Amino acid sequence: MSELILIRHAQASFGEENYDKLSDLGHKQARLLGGSFKDLKINPDKVVIGTQVRHSQTLEGFGLTCKIEKHSGWNEYDFKDLLLAEFGSDIPSEIFTDRKTHFRTLRSTVTKWMNNKLSRATEKWIDFSSRVNNALKSSCDLSCEQVVVVTSGGPISRVISTTLNTPKEEMMNLNLQIKNTSISRFVYTPRSFYLHSFNSTPQFDGGKSDYMTYS
Repeated sequence: MSELILIRHAQASFGEENYDKLSDLGHKQARLLGGSFKDLKINPDKVVIGTQVRHSQTLEGFGLTCKIEKHSGWNEYDFKDLLLAEFGSDIPSEIFTDRKTHFRTLRSTVTKWMNNKLSRATEKWIDFSSRVNNALKSSCDLSCEQVVVVTSGGPISRVISTTLNTPKEEMMNLNLQIKNTSISRFVYTPRSFYLHSFNSTPQFDGGKSDYMTYS
């Protein structure tokens, strides 16, 4: 039996033109989690990350020296592209500056996307689901006792939703709960794949709750 650990990237740069980089707090979150690996019994044989900057910068904070692989299937869906598919060039600016508006729109827009109501989206829902599934299969290396994946909230919530066989809309309820640098653990064998824990952040215990973020 092997273990797969999915870690959401640290806080990115919400409200900035380039979202795909860690904030100052994000770098601190990544180092905090990396410093907790021994206590959390995280000592991977292999690490897989998406190809986005926030994935690699999160990994840098961990200080790992094991084998590193990249798989674009672990990348987040392109929310900006989905907004263009819904609003065209008239995307309300507060989506990028006000967190409540951002998350409310995120839920409604992604729900439309997964129900095939955004015909202009570059990536279709079925293609997103397929690439996440392919990334999962590729990462579950049976020769490893423990594999760590650094990815984003969308792929993590899609894996969990599929594993639990929920309606596809449940993905967004999961997605919006996932904290930066949270840990979701799975166990797998050649014939099985199970969720063991979801969205845990023990690194923020003991007076570190101010480090906790969701974007």
